[in-house]
Amino acid sequence: MAGTGGKVATFSVWDYVVFAGTILFAAGIGLFQAIRGRKETSSAEFLLGGRQMTAVPVAMSLTASFMSGITVIGTPAEAYRFGAAFWLFGFSYAIMSTITAEIFVPLFYRLGITSAYEYLEMRFNRIIRLIGTSMYIVQTALYTGLVIYAPALALNQITELDLWGVLVATGAVCIVYCTLGGLKAVIWTDVLQMVIMLAGFVAVIARGAVIQGGLTKIWEDAGQGGRLDAFDFDPDPLKRHTFWTIVVGGSMMWVSIYSINQSQVQRYISCKTLGHAKMSLYVNMVGLWVTVSLAVFSGLTMYSVYKDCDPLLNTDITSSDQMLPYMVMDILADYPGIPGLFVAAAYSGTLSTVSSSINALVAVTVEDFIFPLCKDLTAKQVSWMNMGLSVFFGALCIGMAGVASVMGSVLQAALSIFGMISGPLLGLYLLGMLFRTTNSIGGLSGMIIGLVLTLWVGIGAQLYPPGDDKTNPLSVSTAGCNRTLGQNPTATPWTSAVTVTQQPDVRPPLADTWYSLSYVYFSLFGTLTTMISGLLLSVITGDCLTPTATAKTKQYNYINSSYKCLINSEITEGNMCLFYRWIKEIEKATKL
Repeated sequence: MAGTGGKVATFSVWDYVVFAGTILFAAGIGLFQAIRGRKETSSAEFLLGGRQMTAVPVAMSLTASFMSGITVIGTPAEAYRFGAAFWLFGFSYAIMSTITAEIFVPLFYRLGITSAYEYLEMRFNRIIRLIGTSMYIVQTALYTGLVIYAPALALNQITELDLWGVLVATGAVCIVYCTLGGLKAVIWTDVLQMVIMLAGFVAVIARGAVIQGGLTKIWEDAGQGGRLDAFDFDPDPLKRHTFWTIVVGGSMMWVSIYSINQSQVQRYISCKTLGHAKMSLYVNMVGLWVTVSLAVFSGLTMYSVYKDCDPLLNTDITSSDQMLPYMVMDILADYPGIPGLFVAAAYSGTLSTVSSSINALVAVTVEDFIFPLCKDLTAKQVSWMNMGLSVFFGALCIGMAGVASVMGSVLQAALSIFGMISGPLLGLYLLGMLFRTTNSIGGLSGMIIGLVLTLWVGIGAQLYPPGDDKTNPLSVSTAGCNRTLGQNPTATPWTSAVTVTQQPDVRPPLADTWYSLSYVYFSLFGTLTTMISGLLLSVITGDCLTPTATAKTKQYNYINSSYKCLINSEITEGNMCLFYRWIKEIEKATKL
């Protein structure tokens, strides 16, 4: 009987057929795009799809890029353990989409750049650009390792296939269609994978509703279990999830992910017009709402099924990230092929994210490191180099999956990585865009200070996880488990909160204060620290008081006014001259 614990079934032949067919079809899209565009071998075609993409497929690709296997596996487990508060990220998605579409998209789109970090050289200098690119490469490699590891762990749980064999196979499929098909293959594969990912959630919810007696019953169970108490207005920044941490901190975190992350920038600048680029962000917002809603409701369905027999406390599984795969095999094993569809959904999210990451890593490496040194490469040489780098970064990301295996909850670990590295980097961009007095010394120093502080608090939180009084896990029970029923008639069924991460025996004084800062605030903390320290150091270095700096400031006044003109108008033959003058003024300013 579902929901009473014990060993569950494993994959059937039809599950393997559905799963393998989905993966092969995804790889086939890469091959199709490679054959279809075999005569279009330019770098712009490989990395940006020839800048001819439209809003809807790009929007679905934007959504799929960060709604990965981590979302499929981690978000339902989050809702099961901590309740529906994660759904409040829907507010963050709306704020993020507006800021990115109206401020960052016009900047990057009109500059016609391939790498988002080209702007840093225009505004500051080449050293800062290379540092920004290097930070992105480290962040993306770590994150992608997590993305590969999460569904591999799930597949290992329900198929008993070798974990590392699954990891290597995942990376190999991504390498194939990234290497052969470029960005077009990545985007169109993302569209397919987004549909499969949502279908997996729907299958879980529908079957859970049938077992539990309807969606109303699931909602009632969630309410009685405290899973619907999402609106906690406590301003304490140490509490893991409150309304303020998610809406304020979460908005800044997602802005840092969508506005300056090469994986996302590369997508919306591949659109054929600025209007399509902006629209892709707003359509993406709707996609994010649908995805997070289905993921959270899957978690509530999981609670309704296991409210009396928690698989983790009952030792049926060893990690909270195995909760949903366990449930799939518990309630869907009687329907051959459906468990295969779910695992395909988790893998679809993974494939889309890994392929996006590989393609973006190739783009920044070529544009920021190789082209400035090797300016006379032929189109054929560039094409082979792009494919070779795709293989290299694919192998690197597979290796980083080993690091991911020791990082705890995949969902929180993934978002923490973005907060620690993207936060300071976003602060640097905002310094350059909003404050003309910011100089290279102040910008670089501010980013280093912000990065050091966020790494300090982030690594400290990983080593000394916050206690239950800050994370607020909700209670679960083993009263209805088969292994506990009838063994001791006088025993009282017990209930306790889940604690997945082992607490160290000795905790330093900072563990319950500084290291307990909500992971959602990492990005906001890094951004504000970078901006405040960067502005102060720019003033202290005194550039704005010297004659040279005065000339520089005048040039930046002109640059900023030109940018404001361009950001609010389409580039026409009349203002194209202004655009080129703007670029020339940037070049002069960076030489002063």
